[in-house]
Amino acid sequence: ANVMIISDLLKSRFDFRRDLRAGDEFDVVLKQGDVEGEPVGSEQVEAVRIKVRGQFYQAFLNADGRFYDEKGNSLTPALRRWPTSVTYRISSGFNPNRLHPVTGRSSPHNGTDLATPSGTKVLATGDGIVTRTANHRYAGRYIDIDNIGKYSTRYLHLSKILVKSGQRVKRGQVIALSGATGRVTGPHLHYELHVNGRPVNPMTAKIPTMQSIPSGEREAFDKSIAIWTQLMDA
Repeated sequence: ANVMIISDLLKSRFDFRRDLRAGDEFDVVLKQGDVEGEPVGSEQVEAVRIKVRGQFYQAFLNADGRFYDEKGNSLTPALRRWPTSVTYRISSGFNPNRLHPVTGRSSPHNGTDLATPSGTKVLATGDGIVTRTANHRYAGRYIDIDNIGKYSTRYLHLSKILVKSGQRVKRGQVIALSGATGRVTGPHLHYELHVNGRPVNPMTAKIPTMQSIPSGEREAFDKSIAIWTQLMDA
């Protein structure tokens, strides 16, 4: 049961089937209830630390019954709304009935164009696996990412791609630089969000967003982390 809990907690961070290797290390803190010294009930997972390919992944139980990472961010998978660190002007919104600005023909616009200067850092909006990097005469250099569950994302007209197909990326990781490759009228980033394989408006679609521990609970949480980390280091 505890193995299933840990697997479910960290499944969005790495692939338990493909990424684990012989020699990878893990630590788990379990709490056992007792009555007058006699164990009662099942063991409860309070903290987990797993080292995968040299990188640590951690989960800690808060008083609200949810697990968070060492920074106080919920381990529930989440997506960023914007694929950039700052909010840029939307030069062309999601529009399934749009007329193409170059050809003048009816051409659905399945994403949102952001007026980013060439060389702007492009961020992965969620944890996932890069499924394609390519150069298309219309889309230019682009990236496809299979994100959490039913979500996938696409980034077009890039000047430089910084990831490769099959690579696992994290939410907020820099994956490319924006540009003006392909058939465009000027530099911009075209960003798409797909749900169950169908494009939706990434600026208005209901998406799972990041939750953090309230500031009033953070001190107690940090104290618990210190105790659990000391146990795992022992």
